[in-house]
Amino acid sequence: MMKDKWRGRRVFITGHTGFKGSWLALWLADLGAIVTGYSLPPPTEPSLFDQARISGLIHHIEGNICDLGGLEAAITAARPEVVFHLAAQSLVRYSYDHPIETYATNVMGTAHVLDVCRRVAEVQAVVCVTSDKCYENREWLWPYRENDPMGGYDPYSSSKGAAELVISGYRRSFYSEGKGVASVRAGNVIGGGDWALDRLIPDIIRALQAGQRPLIRSPGSIRPWQHVLEALGGYLLIAERLLQGDEVAASGWNFGPDENDAKPVRWIVERILSTWGATGWDYPEGAQPHEARILRLDCSKARSELGWRPAMRLDETLEMVVQWYRSVSDGADPLLVTRQQLEAYQAKFEHVMSEHY
Repeated sequence: MMKDKWRGRRVFITGHTGFKGSWLALWLADLGAIVTGYSLPPPTEPSLFDQARISGLIHHIEGNICDLGGLEAAITAARPEVVFHLAAQSLVRYSYDHPIETYATNVMGTAHVLDVCRRVAEVQAVVCVTSDKCYENREWLWPYRENDPMGGYDPYSSSKGAAELVISGYRRSFYSEGKGVASVRAGNVIGGGDWALDRLIPDIIRALQAGQRPLIRSPGSIRPWQHVLEALGGYLLIAERLLQGDEVAASGWNFGPDENDAKPVRWIVERILSTWGATGWDYPEGAQPHEARILRLDCSKARSELGWRPAMRLDETLEMVVQWYRSVSDGADPLLVTRQQLEAYQAKFEHVMSEHY
């Protein structure tokens, strides 16, 4: 079903060397899309991009979205029908040490992408990925809806809120019939191949592989956990609607887990340790930078307008994540493992969507 919609499509992805971008690039390449990626080198060593040998499956360009001229040359040459903008500085704690880089990348980088895309005739759809942290977090129990105010306490979160305002301004000022722009806000995405520093799952995996007890800094914080493919499936749906000229799709969208799958960090840690066959974790010494304590997303808009809903529950997601790291650690081919999980998820996703339609 999905291959019929993406085979032969020209797609441009910024940030394709990152964790989420690598999964998306592989998915689209396997669907038959003609994919061009524009990004800095992989941000970690190892990286899913290198492990899964994704550069051999797409047209790979190294570049910085803060370089307006380089970005424009790449998009103009690729003549994409769809642009997925994922390039970002994506870490909260890093943003405290590098606020200027964070704002330059996340705010001006987004403006660069939108400004180029409005001038490239072939571009019909632009999907900008921001964050669930773009909302002004009031630390309340109620989930945030797409029309709640933008904000953010720290440089990363506020840069994502500011990026949303840039997207809205460009959409209303420069994009009209024939071109659609959407912003998508996912929960805390997890999955195999994430090796970022200061991120829960890779920090746990690195500790377990080293035979150490993980350091968990915010065990009581509640987050909307979901597999990375749940979010990416939503992004693909939005792009398909934009290509069809659906004006409703040209707006902001939340993609998060079932309400019951917004769990404390402690719950996630204990499930992963149990699945891995390990026990025990420690709390780091010293003061920690501020991070939101409670964060939930209201995804009723995506459910009602798109028929989208999560294809997996959190227990199944965590088993899938641990299986990826365990298999690769034991010597399995990362590309093969990633493709197997992608195919298994796509079958679940298409089943969920077929029930709606």
